[in-house]
Amino acid sequence: MFVDRIGKLEEEGGAPLYMQLQRVLRSAIERQVLAPDEALPPERDLAEAYNISRVTVRKALDGLVDARLLMRRRGAGTFVASRVEKNFATISSFTEDMLSRGRQPHSEWLARSEGTVTPEEAMALGLGPGSPVYRFTRIRYADGQSMALEYATVPAQALASLNAVDESLYDALGDARPMRVLQRFRATLFTPEQTDLLGIPAGMPGLEIERRGFAADGRTVEFTKSYYRGDAYDFVAELSVAPQ
Repeated sequence: MFVDRIGKLEEEGGAPLYMQLQRVLRSAIERQVLAPDEALPPERDLAEAYNISRVTVRKALDGLVDARLLMRRRGAGTFVASRVEKNFATISSFTEDMLSRGRQPHSEWLARSEGTVTPEEAMALGLGPGSPVYRFTRIRYADGQSMALEYATVPAQALASLNAVDESLYDALGDARPMRVLQRFRATLFTPEQTDLLGIPAGMPGLEIERRGFAADGRTVEFTKSYYRGDAYDFVAELSVAPQ
């Protein structure tokens, strides 16, 4: 039974019931008794199992959703939140990362435009003043959960057209996709506008990644700033001792 697996509430006194339920669920998640992406029983079943009201169950789950330990999927129920492990030993796109983990990626386009390089873009892309570029701004999702905000600038000559990018920028770049990248990481706090776009609590920490991608012939074909949710990603890098 679920209660035997997860744990019981205190029989007498103690903390309020909703806090007790939060505590046993949080402990089960941290001990990985409840696995990432595992579905919880319906609120009605939890209420019956613990002999508490559905209002109490809902309050307990709401707190864990706010803490990003649980996530609700419309029409599917409540699930243990999962984190994506991003390995920087390989060059891959967001779409490739999600598909390789069995998750369904999609993007919400905020803007796509063409123009001439700004001074910052010219420095990053190695382009002269007045060079044409395409800019892409979007929210990246996996299984309906917001994951990151992405602002990409690409030399116009690297793409067939402004509308060539569908889901994956790297697919659109084709033979010009990056074969080498240089990345810079910064801890950041999301702005109010960014939290509204991502649908996350105000002041949530994140990670800003600035990426420059180089094609096989050495051309810089990508300048991207991405803002990843701190509660959804683990970043992993494999290191080795330098030759003596």
